[in-house]
Amino acid sequence: MKDKYYSSMDGLASVGLIVFMVALTLPKWQPVEVYRWVAACGALILLGARIFTRYTGPDIKLRRLVRIQMWSAIFFCAASVFLFVPGGTLRDFIAFTLAGAAIQIYTSIAIPARRKKLSANG
Repeated sequence: MKDKYYSSMDGLASVGLIVFMVALTLPKWQPVEVYRWVAACGALILLGARIFTRYTGPDIKLRRLVRIQMWSAIFFCAASVFLFVPGGTLRDFIAFTLAGAAIQIYTSIAIPARRKKLSANG
């Protein structure tokens, strides 16, 4: 059952993450130009979904966790920017991608745990 305070933009965010992950596998089969644009599109889809993801409920900790998710999208966008910057290296792209992934993993564990705790407390 969906929480009435939680928005339904998670599906679009999942699509953005999948598109971004596909871009990470493309350099083996496609030229560099293709995976740059696929990564940028995935990051922008994810950012758009995270901007419009809102939690309007009374729990402050859950609201902060939802807001932290937006930072992972910002890190993915920063990573894709380094694919277009002439002085940017693949190391910068990987560093920002890992930072965004770490935040995404943390929030994907913490948000369901917090929602479960809230529903158990009533």
